[in-house]
Amino acid sequence: MKKRAMDARKLNHGMLTELRKRGVASVQEGTSPEVVAVALGVSRATIYSWLARFRSGGYGALDARKRGGRKPKLDGAAIRWVYRTVTEKNPLQLKFSFALWTAKMVGQLIFARYGVKMSKSSVCRLLSQLGLTPQRPVWRAYQQRPEEVQRWLQQEYPQIHRMAKKHNALIFFGDEAGVRSDHHAGTTWAVKGKTPVVSSTGARFGLNLMSAVSAQGEFRFMTVNGRVGAAQFIEFIKRLLHNAQRMVFLIVDGHPAHKAKMVKRFCESVKDRFRLFLLPPYSPELNPDERVWNDLKNNAIGRQAITTPQHLKAAVISHLRFIQKSPDRVRAYFQNETTKYAA
Repeated sequence: MKKRAMDARKLNHGMLTELRKRGVASVQEGTSPEVVAVALGVSRATIYSWLARFRSGGYGALDARKRGGRKPKLDGAAIRWVYRTVTEKNPLQLKFSFALWTAKMVGQLIFARYGVKMSKSSVCRLLSQLGLTPQRPVWRAYQQRPEEVQRWLQQEYPQIHRMAKKHNALIFFGDEAGVRSDHHAGTTWAVKGKTPVVSSTGARFGLNLMSAVSAQGEFRFMTVNGRVGAAQFIEFIKRLLHNAQRMVFLIVDGHPAHKAKMVKRFCESVKDRFRLFLLPPYSPELNPDERVWNDLKNNAIGRQAITTPQHLKAAVISHLRFIQKSPDRVRAYFQNETTKYAA
């Protein structure tokens, strides 16, 4: 039986005021207005009208004993439209040339639809009051085919997982990456308003790597001098199989080295111990091993002033060995929103 929305008009002034404040506070903490409406037993229109009141006069405007007051520039229906547009639509769908929402773009939308001019700071304040924050998105290639991703998540990977159970195989996700000496990341404490300067050598050199992770917390890696090709990939597979007590399944992307004829011949020669599978095209976010490179670059290389190729290699190996000894850290790579399907 469908739950009926509460008639807030039947509450006394004190209870209604408290209910309004609780609802607005929950939205500001990041809970969807629709979810708050269900939790409090009120309609969605009611929640958005409270948000409109709050925007025009703060928590004081939520006092049920007060009548009148300054009319909000945007009513509840308008605020609901802003929230749903920003959270459910890509700017490209609305003919913008940029794929990420900015305060300026939201302001332009509000003016075009409601004729209300808002400064950038006012738009930022509105979005913040709706529980929205600027966040770094997960980028997906335009070439990615959503139907292939869904087939992987719903059919192909579950089938691989069942096959692994049948053969008592250990599933690894593998990837290649290059690290550079001039990569910098992280923040540092400094006097407010004064940007700190960190000296570096200016030298530029790199190192190529291959690695693989399992949801059980296992981690393997190999450094490569020069480019990564089919021969290097085969060598990495051999290392995965060395002293392996179980059959190994390896899932990688569609890099040419992974599909080379010599790789196919090698895989055929060890098919009783090894199977190779390919992720959908242009879908790096589905690979937990991508998290290794983010970890390495942001928590090791990016925080050091690398001086020589030997220094770079030593720093890389040191951090990767640290990861190797930290199974909980490896398992955490499988807890990201786009990788937890493989946990």
